[in-house]
Amino acid sequence: MRRCEPGCGIRLSPCASTLPTTPLIDHKLSVLRDERTPSAVFRQLVDELVTLLAYEATREVRTEEVEIRTPVALAQCRRLADPRPIVVPILRAGLGMLEGMTRLLPTAEVGFLGMKRDEDTLEVETYANRLPDDLSGRQCFVVDPMLATGHTLVAAIDYLLERGARDVTALCLIAAPEGGSRRWRMRSASARTSRW
Repeated sequence: MRRCEPGCGIRLSPCASTLPTTPLIDHKLSVLRDERTPSAVFRQLVDELVTLLAYEATREVRTEEVEIRTPVALAQCRRLADPRPIVVPILRAGLGMLEGMTRLLPTAEVGFLGMKRDEDTLEVETYANRLPDDLSGRQCFVVDPMLATGHTLVAAIDYLLERGARDVTALCLIAAPEGGSRRWRMRSASARTSRW
């Protein structure tokens, strides 16, 4: 079994570990984190920030060259390659990030992972999944708004790796110091993971 374990350091590219900082993003994050922010504004900000984050996180999405006919001539263009990417929100909080992701990847398949921490053992348990059995060749985008300790995210990545995924990108809006500073290492050198 291929596993991604906390503390053994998944190799993350440094440029892929944070949302690019701009005054507008800083402003949106400040309003998002303010306890006085109304729910409707919070949801709107999550959607806007995820769209900005998805733009950055999909820079390496696989495409293929195709020939199309324009109104004037044939043209060589690019489109998303098959198999299409899959967006995997971790239930339930990740659902709030789904629309922002699918706005940029409207033809992506959507899968779901329901995960929770056992109160006694603190182990992550999967209670629901709607994913293809075989994720070979698929680019997977895991979405969860809050990276706390990183244990649930690690379990989600494991789950995808066990189904053959080799290209996993995790998107989170806010990270606690424990999760944001955690170094992870992939035991399988054949897998590529990144975190946004």
